[in-house]
Amino acid sequence: MSQPTTATAEDTPPGGPRGPLDRFFDLTGRGSTVPRELRGGVTTFMAMAYIILLNPIILGGAKDINGAALSIPQLTTMTALSAAVTTIVMGLAGNVPMALASGLGINAVVAFQAAPQMTWPQAMGLVVIEGVIIVLLAVSGVRQLIMDAIPLALKHAIAVGIGCFIALVGLVDSGFVTSSAASPPLALGIGGKLSTWPTLVFAVALILMIVLYVRRVPGAILISILAATVLAVVIQSNAKIPARGPGSWGVVTPELPDKYFAMPDFGLFGNVDLFGGFGKAGVITALVVLFTLVLSGFFDAMGTILGISDEAGLVDDKGRVPNLGRILSVDGLSAAFGGLTSSSANTVFVESAAGVGEGARTGLANIATGALFAVTLFLTPLAGVVPAQAAAPALVVVGALMMAQVAKLDWDDLDIAIPAFLTIVFMPFTYSITNGVGAGIVAYTLIKVVRGRAREAGWLLWIVSIVFLLYFGLNVVEEVLGVK
Repeated sequence: MSQPTTATAEDTPPGGPRGPLDRFFDLTGRGSTVPRELRGGVTTFMAMAYIILLNPIILGGAKDINGAALSIPQLTTMTALSAAVTTIVMGLAGNVPMALASGLGINAVVAFQAAPQMTWPQAMGLVVIEGVIIVLLAVSGVRQLIMDAIPLALKHAIAVGIGCFIALVGLVDSGFVTSSAASPPLALGIGGKLSTWPTLVFAVALILMIVLYVRRVPGAILISILAATVLAVVIQSNAKIPARGPGSWGVVTPELPDKYFAMPDFGLFGNVDLFGGFGKAGVITALVVLFTLVLSGFFDAMGTILGISDEAGLVDDKGRVPNLGRILSVDGLSAAFGGLTSSSANTVFVESAAGVGEGARTGLANIATGALFAVTLFLTPLAGVVPAQAAAPALVVVGALMMAQVAKLDWDDLDIAIPAFLTIVFMPFTYSITNGVGAGIVAYTLIKVVRGRAREAGWLLWIVSIVFLLYFGLNVVEEVLGVK
């Protein structure tokens, strides 16, 4: 587990009477302070603010069965609103530094699997149903039973896998590492060379962040993000780098906007048809989409919650997370709220680890993050100032810190070593937390069977393994059922 980044007087938990914020969020009990939580909350926002632009691009770039497209300005408003509300609720109810927003991967399922076969309101209706199902699983205790049934060693492996995953996300989003259809599938920069201004910004930000962090400078991650953003704006104002193509900034071009204020457009709020998708696309097709949404939302969030909790030191010696029931319930409600706002299902963001790396340990950090998302409702033009190259180094540094969990694994025990390895590598190699969790659980159960210890896995992991086998073989199931 990473240590707090500060050792200054302002960050030392007070020994006097506890104030209302301290009592409500248990700051002293978790060894944190208000300044540290606020810094962590701001850092998390900076690391995930890209979703305000990226989510509208993904959803707005798709059309439904009638050829209709969603409004980009309305999607931007709904994405910011949804993130603000759900993040604050998680902070108040769960008291954990876990911010939420429209989940990447889940929004792709909605845009490219659901929408082409039904209308947008009907697709968002399935998202609402997904959230309700996850809430029911949480309230009934089934979701917590599943999380508690996962061996502690696999929970550590999930944290390590997430560390590798977010590091790769940062490297790819910044353009420091690029993908290719040819061999090798991943390469450094463009054609194996680092030759662009955006990659220079990433490199400078990463070096600055490492230097400040290892020297225990308060706010090291946040300072580096802000400094790199200033550098990017200066470079763009002189070099005029194209918005698209090789060597570009990507989704966010660091340019000062013509205006800083814009009124939010809430036109998409409540535009939902709960059950129309079953009639429009057919029951089997709608169920396949719903199954994909539930499984992705369920295990993506589960893996992220476990990984961030472990990194923040919130997991006890038995691998249990405090307030887990509340956290899981809020996660499900947040998914449903995402459907209600037409911004796709909300989920816990792995970028929350950036705030944890800055010292966040309680839900107070979420209040800061959520408040900043709320402010962006009126300052959406400014959302395009911080490029991925400035924020992505935080994911690389935090990924390195999360790798420390690997020391807790017993690599001499093959019952754990192989499932842990598969959990770790599947996340970055398949770009999916869900796939990593599934591979680890299936491998763990299989090994217990072949070694004559099937009972050690427990009946619940058997069921989860079967569900994951169906998930991995979903295309085969669709072909058997005649679903296109």
